[in-house]
Amino acid sequence: MDDENERRVARNEALLREVNEGIERGRWPGEDVQRFRFRCECASLDCNGSVELTRTEYEHVRAHPRRFALHPGHELPDVETILEVHPGYVVVQKREEAGVTAERLDPRS
Repeated sequence: MDDENERRVARNEALLREVNEGIERGRWPGEDVQRFRFRCECASLDCNGSVELTRTEYEHVRAHPRRFALHPGHELPDVETILEVHPGYVVVQKREEAGVTAERLDPRS
């Protein structure tokens, strides 16, 4: 995959990460163990999939700007590595140009 495609993939996933940031901000303190439905953060803007995570699990994913929570099977091996597999979701980390773009677009940076 060329650099421009890697940047596009990372931009798409960063957009969905911003949606999930809004979902996470709407939670009350004390809801850390309750599962919430977040958008799948895969590269496909047509994806309507979701993943269920606790607030603590979501924060674990968000601890690094290159990491995203995806519905299993939505990962792109050309630009990301699966770091963790959980029931109902996987955690991936962007590599190379996609990783640089993901860091640059991180709303927490």
